[in-house]
Amino acid sequence: ELFQATYIGRFLCIPPKDIFRVHGTSGTTGRPTVFGIGMDDWDRIAEAHARVLWGAGLRPDDTVMVAAVFSLYVGSWGALVGAERLGASCFPFGSGAPGQTERAVEWSNMVKTSVLYGTPSYALYLAETARQMGFDPKEDFGFRFMFFSGEPGASVPSTRRLIEDTFNCYVVDQGTMAEMTPWMTASGCRHLDGGMHLWQDIVYTEMVDPQSKLNVPLGEEGVPIYSHTERTSQPMIRYWSGDISRWDMVDCPCGRTYPTLVAGIYGRVDDMIIVRGQNVFPSRIEDVLRGLDEFGGEFRLVLERETGQMDRLTVQAEVLDKAFAFQEFDPTALEPVQERFTTELRRAIGVSVAVQLKPAGEFERTQFKARRIIDLRDP
Repeated sequence: ELFQATYIGRFLCIPPKDIFRVHGTSGTTGRPTVFGIGMDDWDRIAEAHARVLWGAGLRPDDTVMVAAVFSLYVGSWGALVGAERLGASCFPFGSGAPGQTERAVEWSNMVKTSVLYGTPSYALYLAETARQMGFDPKEDFGFRFMFFSGEPGASVPSTRRLIEDTFNCYVVDQGTMAEMTPWMTASGCRHLDGGMHLWQDIVYTEMVDPQSKLNVPLGEEGVPIYSHTERTSQPMIRYWSGDISRWDMVDCPCGRTYPTLVAGIYGRVDDMIIVRGQNVFPSRIEDVLRGLDEFGGEFRLVLERETGQMDRLTVQAEVLDKAFAFQEFDPTALEPVQERFTTELRRAIGVSVAVQLKPAGEFERTQFKARRIIDLRDP
């Protein structure tokens, strides 16, 4: 198994002069990796993504707004080339520039794009910005479905429901890894409730135990590892993803018969937090918070360690302004809210954590991958 891709050279299977595109990872979990893609592979990627997008619900009469960074990050390019190959109208809007989200609100209202690609964090930020500008995301936009990658939000039940309710659309989670482009080969559909079908004929997926690295059977949790079946320019064989998921066979109305990641990708091995011996995934905390009425939209997880002590986790959670409004007159007004947050988190993750309430808007909103873990522990 390969645990990390190297830079172009070691795995390149075509002459360097035949490289058509050079892309790389964001480096979220380590050193960025770089990979080359030949012209023939780029054509196969377009065809593969068109197939997957059709399965997700995209049709030629849709208009797709690609609201992600156009850079070395291959996610936006993969969404664009797949939608183009399928025959949809494409709107490569991008993200990240100053004022870009405000313009996205205006253009979404003007063009009435029917499909959005980006990250779940971006969709929530788009809705928040729209409301500040006087728009109603449910009434003033025309989105009928959204497909996401880059972070586990679309596989978090409460986050997915929040986005669907906010925009009156359905949400599909997608993605394997940038190095495994065509990266869409784990994808939801209209009928799955957060799960992702595996397109085994394009990228073959196995599930292994994170410690032993031995294969685990259907129905069990593990780490997906991926093998290209069609890439010729820089194919990866049994490539370690570091993600955590559970796979099984699902009788889906869409008719697809490959194995399914039944709850999507809901964590990473290196994101898992151990609190007093209990494994805790940030996605589970997010699911709890977004199910609470007072939650203000963002949160941070602060990890600390005192000498000779176990790790301590503090959940810093925004709450709506109305919750803070009464504190001026009653210093104890937030205590019931804090108790509710603490109780629901303890019930969900099986261990008590400290909770700090923050006013809405305390934490920066992101247009790309949300980074919510603040690790203050000594190396």
